[in-house]
Amino acid sequence: MWNFVEKVYMKIQDAGQHFVKSFRIFDSLPPPNEQGKLDFKSAEEVVHVVNSLMGCLQRGCSALLIPKKRTISELQQSRNVKSLQPPLPPDLAVSFYVQSHKLVFAVYHILSKEGKGPPKFDVFQVESSVPWLSEVLVLFSVSLQLCQQLKNKVSVFAQYKEMSVI
Repeated sequence: MWNFVEKVYMKIQDAGQHFVKSFRIFDSLPPPNEQGKLDFKSAEEVVHVVNSLMGCLQRGCSALLIPKKRTISELQQSRNVKSLQPPLPPDLAVSFYVQSHKLVFAVYHILSKEGKGPPKFDVFQVESSVPWLSEVLVLFSVSLQLCQQLKNKVSVFAQYKEMSVI
């Protein structure tokens, strides 16, 4: 069972690593001037930094929202399933994953494995809400919205500057 917990932990850790990468973007910027402000040479430079930041935030959010898809045979052959004692019968497969703000445990009962086409199976699933994951997803969304607003404002000011030069 610890392998299943480790898998969930790694998914959350992956989201956290993308969040940490977003902070490293700020560390890579030149130091602020005497007034404590960053000196950017162009709007494109700001947009590039914001795009990098948004990419990290989007990947972190996606790590929590989108579970990794596995086939039934991949689930049956995974080290997580092989670690179970007693072993599962050959007509069962299990999966334990994070999706959005929920932990999901799914059991797949394989009804037929015909030579042609995919196997037919029944799915039984249990979900448990994790409130702090919901808060994390909200904060990822708010961060992405603020980045988009900043990007839009920089673009508007860049266009205004171009028009006033003419």
